[in-house]
Amino acid sequence: MKSIKFDDYAAFVGIDWADCKHDICLQCADSDQREFGQIQHTPQAIAAWVKTLQQRFGQRPIAVCCELRKGPLIYALTKYSQLVLFPLNPITVARYREAFAPSHAKDDPSDAELQCDLLQRHFNRFRPLMPDSPKMQALQQLVEYRRTCVGERVRISNRLSSALKNYYPQVLDWFQDRGTVVFCDFVSKWPTLKQVKRARKPTLENFFSSHNVRHSNVIAQRIKAIRAAIPLTKNTGVIHANQLIAQAQVQQLRLMLDIIKHLDTEIATLCKNHADHAIFASFPGAGPVFAARLLAAFGDNRERYRHASEMQTYAAVAPVLERSGKKSWVHWRYAAPTFLRQTFVEWAGESVRYSFWANAYYQQQKQKGKPHQTIIRSLAFKWIRIMFRCWQQKCCYDETRYLNALKAKRSPLLQFAVSQN
Repeated sequence: MKSIKFDDYAAFVGIDWADCKHDICLQCADSDQREFGQIQHTPQAIAAWVKTLQQRFGQRPIAVCCELRKGPLIYALTKYSQLVLFPLNPITVARYREAFAPSHAKDDPSDAELQCDLLQRHFNRFRPLMPDSPKMQALQQLVEYRRTCVGERVRISNRLSSALKNYYPQVLDWFQDRGTVVFCDFVSKWPTLKQVKRARKPTLENFFSSHNVRHSNVIAQRIKAIRAAIPLTKNTGVIHANQLIAQAQVQQLRLMLDIIKHLDTEIATLCKNHADHAIFASFPGAGPVFAARLLAAFGDNRERYRHASEMQTYAAVAPVLERSGKKSWVHWRYAAPTFLRQTFVEWAGESVRYSFWANAYYQQQKQKGKPHQTIIRSLAFKWIRIMFRCWQQKCCYDETRYLNALKAKRSPLLQFAVSQN
C-alpha cells in the first residue's frame, strides 16, 4: 500500500459505530471546525454518505478512524479506495476519553470526536488498515470459525457423555474418542445397554468393520465387554429421559462433524492454491490444520509487519515489562487477539513432539521449574522470529540448517541437548 503523507489528506473522520447507526465527526484538513452527523447502517445510507464526501473533496484521500479492524462497517468502507481506514484500539479511545472526562461520562458523538482528534494529533503513531487479498480474508474467517466449531463439538460431546453416564456409562469405556462418526452411529443404533446386548456377534463385527475398525483384537475386546456389562440402573424414567437427551445430542454432534469436514475441504482448497502454503506446511508438527492457521495469521501482505517483534507483540506472546522507581516486573499481555495467540501457542506445544531443538528447549525450561504454559508461550515467541524470516524470504523451514546455526553460535541449548542424550 502506497503511504500517504499527513498533508495529503483532505479530511479526517472519526466514526463511533453501532449496530443500527453510526455517529460521525468530520474535520477538513484546512479548517479548525468539526462537523457532526449520523448515518444509518444500511448499504444505501453508507454509499450516499461516501458520495457526498466525493462531491465535496474530489478524489483526495480521506482518513477514517474507527474502533474496528473487521466487521460489516469495515467491509462496507473498504469498497472505496478514497477512504483510508485507521483502526483504533477501543482501550486507547477509552483511556483518551478518561483523560478529559474523569467522571466516565460517555456519548457516541463525543467518542467520534475523540477518535478524530486522536488521529489528527497522533497521526504518526497509527498505521492504516492493510487488508489481505479476498482469498486470504476467506481463509482467515474459515480457520477461525473452524476453531469455534471444534470447541462446540467438544461441548456437545461433553453434554452427550453426561447424559450417557446417567444410564449407559459402559459405552464411554468402549470408545475413548467420542467426537467421531463411529461413536455417533453406535449410540444411534444401540441407544441402550439392553439393545446392544441383544445384538448378535456377526452384527457387531460388521458394524465395526464398516467403520474402519480393522484390528480384530479391538473388536473382540469390545464385544467381550458388551457381553459382560450389567445395567447401571433399571429405572425406566431415568433411562427413557436420558436416552432421548442422548439421541438429541448425537444428532447435534453428527451435524457439527459434517460442518467441520466441509470446512476442512474448503480450507484445503484455499491453501492448495496459495503460494505461501508450502512455507508454513514445512514447520514441524504443522499438519493441514495448523499450516492453514499459521498462513492465515501472517496473511499475504508482507508490508504489514516490518519486524518480527511487531508480530510477536500483536500476537500477544511477547512479555510486557513495567518499571516504576526501583521496581520492575514482567507480565503477559492482557489485551490480545485471542484466536491469533491460540494459533501460535497451540502449534508451539505441538512442535515439541516433532522438533529436536523445541523439545530440548522445553526440557531445559522444565528443569528450571518453569510452568508448562510459560514455556510454550516462550517457545512460540522464538518460533515467530524464525517463521517471520522464512515468510519474508519466501523459503521453507529447514531444521538441519537451524541446528547448524545454533551450533555455529555455540548455543547453550545444543549443549544441554547433548548432555541429556
